[in-house]
Amino acid sequence: MSPIPVIDEHGRPEPLPNANERDTLVGFLEYQRSTLRWRVSGLTSEQLAVTTAASTMTLGGLMKHLAYVEDYWFSRMFCDRDPAEPWRSVNWDDDRDWDWNSARFDSPEDLLDLWARSVEASQHNIADALGAGDLGILAKRRFPDGGTVSLRWILCHMIEEYARHNGHADLLREVIDGVVGE
Repeated sequence: MSPIPVIDEHGRPEPLPNANERDTLVGFLEYQRSTLRWRVSGLTSEQLAVTTAASTMTLGGLMKHLAYVEDYWFSRMFCDRDPAEPWRSVNWDDDRDWDWNSARFDSPEDLLDLWARSVEASQHNIADALGAGDLGILAKRRFPDGGTVSLRWILCHMIEEYARHNGHADLLREVIDGVVGE
């Protein structure tokens, strides 16, 4: 019998952090489905037809954010390493969204380089882990409640992170120059 997932305040089942392959993947799929249900619930036909997105989100901020989450999950949580720069020097208490907000001061080349370096470090961490075990290997760093997650869970979480933000990127890019995603 599979453990029962925790249901969050929006009715979404949280994917179980130490589940088998099937339960992990199905858990993330159900979470995404429930997220869509939550996002559209209670809206009128007119609201569902709105095509404008009022947001401060930028593609630069999105790139910097994804560089940060690559470092956070694969280096900090999984390998228990200190944060890389620029994350190490950030005062997150002053600006919880520093990764998003500071990107406007960075060149496209700097943002792409930061993101590419973060991805490369993550790829090395994954390759090292898979040489020593399977996707069930647990992260070295624990949450404050003592729980931990597996590499499998982190990979699925990052799939979710990218899937969500790639949707944002599609919309932002279309607004910028009319280029649409798939």
